[in-house]
Amino acid sequence: MYVIRLANGRLLVPHGELTESDEIVQAYVEIGPDDPDYERFAEKARTEEELAGMRERWRRDDEALRLQFEEWKANLPEESTGPGTPPGPVGD
Repeated sequence: MYVIRLANGRLLVPHGELTESDEIVQAYVEIGPDDPDYERFAEKARTEEELAGMRERWRRDDEALRLQFEEWKANLPEESTGPGTPPGPVGD
């Protein structure tokens, strides 16, 4: 999760809590310049536009990787059932 800088200058900061049943719940908390941790979080904050650009790059890169995997998979020998499976018949 990233610290997000909103257009109004406030920050959305990741916040996690442990529930009574030991589950971790994560959410964002909005803070302003009056918060004692604002400067520390602001140093690494990303704008919503920067995050959108990052997501677009991830999708594009993921698609290239998926196509590369599909090409590799299409070139496997017919006897192979998947990664790590030795080619050829299994003998006793």
